[in-house]
Amino acid sequence: MLNSLKKIFDHSKSNSQDNLLENELNLLTGLMIEAAYTDGKIDQNEINKIIKVLTDTFGEKHSDAELAVKECLKKVDEPKSLHAFTSKFNKSFSKEKKIILIETLWEIILEDNEIHEYESNLIRRLAGLLYISDVDCGNAKKRILNKLIKK
Repeated sequence: MLNSLKKIFDHSKSNSQDNLLENELNLLTGLMIEAAYTDGKIDQNEINKIIKVLTDTFGEKHSDAELAVKECLKKVDEPKSLHAFTSKFNKSFSKEKKIILIETLWEIILEDNEIHEYESNLIRRLAGLLYISDVDCGNAKKRILNKLIKK
């Protein structure tokens, strides 16, 4: 899955695309941190998973991914609107990218081997705001659960 994410989000490194990638990196990092923190805590395994996704998906340096996560963790208790995240995704991401994002978020949430009702609720709300059907969202969750079972 991470390889397919990398292919989808792969950009050539021109100046304007660097800025776009940086914005996407910050946006994705914020959303991933938000998903991991929905249960009221974020553990090191979840942080490591987020950094791995950021480095594997975007080819970012490990230090850049750590910095993005560190910055988002500073703001974890600030109130935020999911609409702020999703409106930007809806403008620039295809349905395929959005489904892969949902899969990635499920993978981060499941890193601690638990699904809290708030985490599940967050994914359902995000899917709705991203115009992803319940069926597609459920299938994304099943794919990740199957992947984790095979490990």
